[in-house]
Amino acid sequence: MKKQIRVSQWVLGPLRWIRKIRGFRIVYTPLLAIVIFTAVMGIILGTLQLQEKNQQEAALFRELVFAKQRIQLRFSNNTDSLLIMSRDIASSGDDGKVRSNVLQQAEALLGNAHEISKLLWINKNNEVQWVAQANRNKRDLILSDINGSDQGNRIKEALRKTINISHATGQPAYSQFIVLNDPEGEKASSDTKVVFWQVIPIFGGNENLGEIAVLYTAQGILDMIPAELKAQYRFTLVTDNERILAISSDRTTPKRSFSNQTSLDIGVLSPNLTLRIDTYPAPTNLTFRMLVGVVLGLSAFVIWSLWSVLKQMQVRQEAEANLKLETNFRNAMEDSTPVGIRGHDMDGRITYVNKAFCEMTGWQEKNLIGLKPPFPFWPDDKKTAQEEQMNLALDPQNHDAMRSGIRGIIVRHDGTPIDTRTFIAPLVNEKGIQTGWVTSVIDITDSTKAREELAASQERFITVLEGLDAAVSVVSIETGALLFANRFYRERFGNDSKGHFDLVGGEMAHHAMQELTEESGDRNPGIPPSALYQESESEEIQPSDESGKWYEVRRRFIPWIDEHMAQLLIATDITVRKEADELSRQQEEKMQFTSRLTTMGEMASSLAHELNQPLSAISNYCMGVVKRLQGAGDSDMSREILPALEKASEQAIRAGTIIQRIRGFVKRSEPQREMTSITEIINDAVGLLEIEANRHRLSIVSSIAENLPEVPVDPVLILQVLVNLLKNALDSVREAYPSSSRWSAPPVKIAADLDTSTFPAMLRIQVSDTGGGIAESVIDRMFEPFFSTKAEGMGMGLNICRSIIESHHGRLWAKNQMDPERTKLAGCAFTILLPLESEVNRETENERNSQTKPS
Repeated sequence: MKKQIRVSQWVLGPLRWIRKIRGFRIVYTPLLAIVIFTAVMGIILGTLQLQEKNQQEAALFRELVFAKQRIQLRFSNNTDSLLIMSRDIASSGDDGKVRSNVLQQAEALLGNAHEISKLLWINKNNEVQWVAQANRNKRDLILSDINGSDQGNRIKEALRKTINISHATGQPAYSQFIVLNDPEGEKASSDTKVVFWQVIPIFGGNENLGEIAVLYTAQGILDMIPAELKAQYRFTLVTDNERILAISSDRTTPKRSFSNQTSLDIGVLSPNLTLRIDTYPAPTNLTFRMLVGVVLGLSAFVIWSLWSVLKQMQVRQEAEANLKLETNFRNAMEDSTPVGIRGHDMDGRITYVNKAFCEMTGWQEKNLIGLKPPFPFWPDDKKTAQEEQMNLALDPQNHDAMRSGIRGIIVRHDGTPIDTRTFIAPLVNEKGIQTGWVTSVIDITDSTKAREELAASQERFITVLEGLDAAVSVVSIETGALLFANRFYRERFGNDSKGHFDLVGGEMAHHAMQELTEESGDRNPGIPPSALYQESESEEIQPSDESGKWYEVRRRFIPWIDEHMAQLLIATDITVRKEADELSRQQEEKMQFTSRLTTMGEMASSLAHELNQPLSAISNYCMGVVKRLQGAGDSDMSREILPALEKASEQAIRAGTIIQRIRGFVKRSEPQREMTSITEIINDAVGLLEIEANRHRLSIVSSIAENLPEVPVDPVLILQVLVNLLKNALDSVREAYPSSSRWSAPPVKIAADLDTSTFPAMLRIQVSDTGGGIAESVIDRMFEPFFSTKAEGMGMGLNICRSIIESHHGRLWAKNQMDPERTKLAGCAFTILLPLESEVNRETENERNSQTKPS
């Protein structure tokens, strides 16, 4: 009986407390709601008033900052304009046009900047050069008539002090504020005008050339503020000692107005200004209707909130039921799949494992949850490597691991290794935030063994084919795709079937193969005809690529593993044999060239001997005529004819000298070198070809560096080389430009300077034109004997030029030039490099230096 009483007390005690709590909730809940509502109303009223006040103060501060920024920007722009005018004045010197332009800039600045009343240019002697003044109203006109008055003296004294400050600092400076009275002598706040100077120094190098002085008005500073702001707020300019300089409106503000102020930093050495803003705030009392509306709104909001809570509870219960169903379905699906599934947090700690993973590893769920890498089911000797691999796979940027997975090894609890492939996906919560990772582990031990056996068998077969020094390829006849290619084929033709078709005759051969197989298939469906398996005879084929290789090709048709017809091709490189045949042919041609050169040398020697006598006679006849004319005493005739006859005699002698040099060159004699100025040789070459150039409406321009040293060359032979190169350049330009437009053609250029990129330095001569350039197929053979692109040419000019330069131990080559867009050829440049001293002098100098070295 006592036990039953104790049990009843234990059961009835909590029930009594539950009834008390329920009664308390029923009785005191409305009262608590009223108290909360009253407190909320008070808080709302105070918050609204405070918020409104803060909004007005914030708006006032924004407008003040906007006005400050506008004023500072205007002063910065004015200073930049004045600095530009000071630099123009410093660089103009005595140029009156530039000074007139500066004055126009000053007047334009005064037209735009209403805060500037006057602008002066003062020279270094403190003399006013010119004055630019804005005549906007009567008040500004008064400022122009202050000379001689007390106000004028105060303004001049302030200007003088500001100039001294600018001189001392080397920067723009501002003066103190100057208060001007009304012209009638009455001083009133509405008629008082405050001005100050800004001085911009003018420097020419390190010399002070004067100043630009600008007279600002304090009222003009307030004019920078937009009119709509001044209509809503009152702006005041005050100094540090609270002295008012300018005010935008004379209206007084009530006690409840809001006010704010900020400092105006308009320059490095500027007067201290403070911008103050005042406003008239709107009334902030809340009406009874507003209060009623708030109460009704809150009541409606409470009812709506209760209804929303009920609906939300229903939705939540439905979501919980769906979630439970989804969870049961997921658990059933995870238990039925053979794929092991793990869950990890962002630190890699295991947060979930399914039944299949536990069976795969032999570990229980309680032993795996909470583990961090390295895991106990990893091999001991590969834990570090697999941990690094896992960290790399868990990187959100590593998308390859998510798509293709990562291979690894898992050791079962009994020590048996398992090959696995793991796929990774991010785990995202309902807020779209990643909270971890989900990994799926698949056992690939059996498939890995099968693949390894197949790979070993294929590797043996591929090794044999890869070791062949012939290209082996198989191409599908239906699709034209490359089915197989060995190493030799890939190195020569790439990884597509283009090289295969190049070796068998191109796409036309492919279409022919398709038609042949279709016809044979119609005759013998399912069984390829025996003719298709016969191997073709070998052919020597050169593909259409740029390699220039020759191949001996054998091909046949074979059935591929998918029972479709394919073509097998074996191509052996026979380029070495072809090159040997070509080399033999070239040797025969060179023997023919040598024979022609020998014959030409004999003819040149005979011509030189035969031409020397008539050239000597021409020179003697010219000199005889010269002496006869000199003895006749006719000064007009001597002045007009004698120079021409003397030049004719000189050219005849020069022609004979050239012939002698060429004859000696043909006989392989050394050039007759002497220390010669290359400038004279270039001038002679230009002078010889100027007449021909002018005849074709062309021109030649020479560019010779100063102080070029003399070089040991044969001047006649070098002159002959330059004449030949210049003539070729003129011909190239003449062919590129029609006769009607040659007057606008660029000139042929010849330049000479030192090439210091080589050691020792060499003399560089360059002849360049803007013709059509030289084709790449020609530029490699243009120096060969008997090779010419001209119908009337013998093909020996450039060959002789290179031989002359090489006999001087120099170099001669040609290079095409491109247009600025690098789309087509735009001329050619021939470059000559000549040593600055002969080989004999260099060897003597080396011997002398070796003898002077200490033993």
